[in-house]
Amino acid sequence: MAKRQGEEIERCKSVSTLQRMIGGKWKIPIICALKQDGPTRYNELKRKISGITNTMLASSLKELESSGLIYRRQYDEMPVRVEYSLAELAEGLIPILSQLAMWGQQMHELASPTVNK
Repeated sequence: MAKRQGEEIERCKSVSTLQRMIGGKWKIPIICALKQDGPTRYNELKRKISGITNTMLASSLKELESSGLIYRRQYDEMPVRVEYSLAELAEGLIPILSQLAMWGQQMHELASPTVNK
């Protein structure tokens, strides 16, 4: 029994780590946009993610980069060109996010009143 409780506590700690890495309103949409379109420039990301401010996009990108989930590539050109792309670490998240999206859709359908009259 005590061993099982210890395992549950460790699992909860792992979820907390995950929340720090991808928690918040904007990180998952950023990851999804990068997965969908591959390497993407800052302004393209801003256009794709409706409602995000420059401040939130910049801070979310920095946090995702420091977590090792995305890469930032700066080209030695004038004007400077920067592209963001998913790191291999984030690729492992994609199937999990897909499962969460399917679950969310099921919950949405259950919560929505059906009109079958």
